[in-house]
Amino acid sequence: MNWKLYPIDEFERHQDDWQRLNRKAKASPLLDTAFLFPALKMFGSGKELLAVYGEEPCAMAILMPKGALGWATFQPSQAPMGAWLHEDGMDLQLLLAKLLRALPGLPVIFGLTQQDPDLVPRPADKPDLKTLDYIDTARITVEGSFDQYWQSRGKNLRHNMKKQRNNLEKMGIDTRLELITEPGDVAEAIADYGRIESAGWKAEGGTAIHPDNDQGRFYRTMLEAFCRQGAGRIYRYWYNDKIAVMDLCIEGNGSIIILKTTYDESVSNGTSPAFLMRQDSFRQIFDEGSLKRIEFYGKLMEWHTKWSEEVRTMYHVNYFRWSFLPRLRRSA
Repeated sequence: MNWKLYPIDEFERHQDDWQRLNRKAKASPLLDTAFLFPALKMFGSGKELLAVYGEEPCAMAILMPKGALGWATFQPSQAPMGAWLHEDGMDLQLLLAKLLRALPGLPVIFGLTQQDPDLVPRPADKPDLKTLDYIDTARITVEGSFDQYWQSRGKNLRHNMKKQRNNLEKMGIDTRLELITEPGDVAEAIADYGRIESAGWKAEGGTAIHPDNDQGRFYRTMLEAFCRQGAGRIYRYWYNDKIAVMDLCIEGNGSIIILKTTYDESVSNGTSPAFLMRQDSFRQIFDEGSLKRIEFYGKLMEWHTKWSEEVRTMYHVNYFRWSFLPRLRRSA
């Protein structure tokens, strides 16, 4: 078998194969076409390629040029991992070797970016294949009752949450968790998200979501698609009649992934709206019993460790055309 390369415009023609392979490869919602089509539309350059391995594909990837002499998996900043799929048991080194030689020109390096070891086991280093740590990330396994989970949390967290709720009650502030799952409600929710985020520090750096920018259009289109599948969630957490914090989430294969969070600093009243929302939303998830994992997929922060001890290391893979190239890079 060998790789075949197609212009990215042909991805739609191959989407059934992609979805079938994703289901075989642990069905990450981050690699669902409902996520990738909007990402390519909003953040792709048009120079991407679709790579397909085998007549009945057992490996597929979306590729982007990386400089003059390299290629990498397609991965805009909104995507926690690179667009790569292969069936369990396949030789990753062989797949990468064949792919590098199938790519146009004479590329000398291919980057398989930000992989989850739970989805793609980390390969051993070889003379022409090197891995490097990306980030540590956390998850929560949903098992037992929420009360059991909550009792396993640190005493300081439990005490702090109780104290914050008591303070809000004294101030006459009622909290309320709202869950949005209907595609017709997504546009309004993204507008709310953008209004909150545009009022914060992200607005200064130009990274805030707004309904009329590519970020806003991506999250709206993507979440509408997931909601149509019954796999999108937007949480709004209210302090009386004001939205204090929001989470944008997608589901798949027993996991819920928290993609983005924003909160309104002006209504926090000395509390942590995000922590309060998480306590209520996690309780809801535990009570539902349909999901098995809560994934953060962001860089491990101190606050993550208050919610979970489950940490794993995501990684990159660099594959080189010639085995002497890694030595040259180290000595440069």
